[in-house]
Amino acid sequence: MYDLLITGGRLIDGAGTPWYWADVAVQGDRIVASGALAGAAAKRIIKAEGRIVCPGFIDMHTHSDLYPLYNPLMECKIRQGVTTDVVGHDGLGLAPVTPKTAAMLREQLAGWNGRPNLDWDWSTITTYLDRFEQKVALNVATHVSHGTVRMAVMGMENRPPTAEELHRMQQLIDQGMREGAIGLSTGLTYAPAMFASDDEVVELCKALRPYNGFYCPHHRNYGMTALQAYYDSIEIGRRAGVPVHLTHCHLGYAINKGRAPELLAAIDQARAEGVEVTMDTYPYLAGNTYLHAFLPTWMHEGGAEATLARLKSPDLQARLRYEMEVTGSDGFSGVPMGWEMLQIGGIMGEHDPALVGMVLPEAAARAGQSPYEFFIDLLIQTRLGVSCLAHIGNEENVQTILQHPAHVVGSDGILVGGRPHPRGWGTHVKFLAHYVRDMGLLSWEEGIRKMTSATARRIGCLERGLIRPGFMADLVVFDPDALRDTATYENPISYPEGVHFVAVNGVLVVDDSQTTGATPGRALREPWGRKPERMTELV
Repeated sequence: MYDLLITGGRLIDGAGTPWYWADVAVQGDRIVASGALAGAAAKRIIKAEGRIVCPGFIDMHTHSDLYPLYNPLMECKIRQGVTTDVVGHDGLGLAPVTPKTAAMLREQLAGWNGRPNLDWDWSTITTYLDRFEQKVALNVATHVSHGTVRMAVMGMENRPPTAEELHRMQQLIDQGMREGAIGLSTGLTYAPAMFASDDEVVELCKALRPYNGFYCPHHRNYGMTALQAYYDSIEIGRRAGVPVHLTHCHLGYAINKGRAPELLAAIDQARAEGVEVTMDTYPYLAGNTYLHAFLPTWMHEGGAEATLARLKSPDLQARLRYEMEVTGSDGFSGVPMGWEMLQIGGIMGEHDPALVGMVLPEAAARAGQSPYEFFIDLLIQTRLGVSCLAHIGNEENVQTILQHPAHVVGSDGILVGGRPHPRGWGTHVKFLAHYVRDMGLLSWEEGIRKMTSATARRIGCLERGLIRPGFMADLVVFDPDALRDTATYENPISYPEGVHFVAVNGVLVVDDSQTTGATPGRALREPWGRKPERMTELV
């Protein structure tokens, strides 16, 4: 007798091949059979009734680093059919950490993670991932994060590492990979990774080679010199001898309108020359980050306290304003600040709730200030605890990039704040409902491949992402006609429609469109089949 049997579904197996009618049987946490199984005995039978049955979706770029630890049901994701989140992105993951760097990250990342009353009782990748093991509703895989590693070795100093410091960073990356991390992420517009040279990153990426890890950059510029920044990222992978995954691979700002074909041509050329390049995007036009990310590099040196001191310094105000509003600082990708592009997503601590959701000029006018003055005061008053949306995207570029065969889907969703980005609640359903079904840019089979087997292969999780006997039973049943994302910029915390059943490791977490409260998620620590080492102390 099977534990779970799904009958009468249109099976899209994740490989990109045409759909076919089939049943799926699950025993324990694995798929054990697929095909004509009607009439077989099972403890639970789900009648798909012609709905699509497919593998669970893997979200390639998330900021779920902390959120599942105090919101373990993760309804925003599982109701979309997402069964795995990849964390540790943009060079600022939460492990490995020391007590000192944990305190620094807690402050710097308040706009991403909030400030929950949560004990950071981990230090290594092992002890961090232990916090998720069968305690949350979905699976979690992680990168080693360059900025977090650099912070542990060099603090927030703006200088090249010594030979000893470089070796120490390589050791920490090697340890993280031995513990089961999938690759190295960087955030080259975020402190402290912004202080690193490409040469430093190349040397650190070399530590990935024994583990088949990949380089996952948030690179140096998404505006004025975005194409060159992508080319530089590919060159880092070429020099280090590792694959490159270009995360949130968008070309935003007016200067880049219509330039996606140039980027894809460079990616195709690199792939032809032997550099394995893949990419992910989210199907929205607004970005999402913490508000102080738009400050120029020199404002970040020394960490949060030093940044706050500079924000309060009258002597620096003229320089800072001129760089941000006239010449264009590297914090806004070399483009002069378009304050109207920035919308407040969330504010930590005491604040006027009416500010959440306002664009900066509107909020500034309400306070009787210029946008620049309001921006500075808000960062000081909240101790940098503000998230924001940046409306900088180009729809033409989004559509062009998502059709490339090396593209996969990542939400990049920040899940905290009074009005967060809707992509945390809608990315995967919007991708399928709007771009696949309504616009017809991709077939159902190809769209699902981009969220299942293609992503699983990229992260080295080779027993997920396909419906095959022996594979892990991460499964989704949805109605392709009723599928609809309901999360909007005005009302982002809204669950999608049309996803009826979701299983994680063989356990239903969504049953007849309702969450079950089950937490069967696993920490995915065995990329490419290697067994991780359980390390509870930093080497």
